Amino acid sequence: MQLTIFAATGGIGRQLVEQALVEGHDVTAVARNPRGLSGVARVVTADLSAPDPAALQDAVAGADAVLSGLGPRTRAEAGVAGAGTRAIAAAMHDTGVRRIVVVSAAPMGTFPTPANPRPPRFDPGDGFFMRHLFAPFAKAAFRPVYEDLAVLEDVLRDSGLDWTIVRPPRLTDKPLTGVYRTAHGQNIRGGWLVPRADVAHYMLRTLRDRGTVKQIMGIAT
Repeated sequence: MQLTIFAATGGIGRQLVEQALVEGHDVTAVARNPRGLSGVARVVTADLSAPDPAALQDAVAGADAVLSGLGPRTRAEAGVAGAGTRAIAAAMHDTGVRRIVVVSAAPMGTFPTPANPRPPRFDPGDGFFMRHLFAPFAKAAFRPVYEDLAVLEDVLRDSGLDWTIVRPPRLTDKPLTGVYRTAHGQNIRGGWLVPRADVAHYMLRTLRDRGTVKQIMGIAT
């Protein structure tokens, strides 16, 4: 497949690039600072905090699918996920590309968004400690990050594209295992952690699974 990978030098982005190349895909890698990328068919330099529509159209044109590891790494970077995803979606519409898979975060199921101002109090997949300890703490401590991811999710829901949103819990840098649990529309009971490598592995698997189109997918070890 012809794949365009955004945030290709980030933690999940690098895993997406490496695994996609191993699987034999042709990869266009998009990053603000693409130094260190190798083996890809094409590299596009793009700053998604101030996106250039022409550069993004060039990056996605001819792709069978787009994958994005875009997200704010710190509170100070909040805003890049929503703005960047909106620009990616626009470029996809302009070039006729429909399939996109992105990363969000597990607490988003109970986080208010502009399109869903009154979400459920609890995610059906969360246990007691996640509901009453971790999720409230995470949402308070990283509120600007989750507000940004809320925009990302709303942009995709309203885009008309064939999207999949993957919501992992806390990410680790452990090696790829290929052993993880997934669920439609909810988090994973007892799922506290997941390697970035496994998230990337699953994102690539969704490209062949039409059952994940326009679905939010939970994932955890």
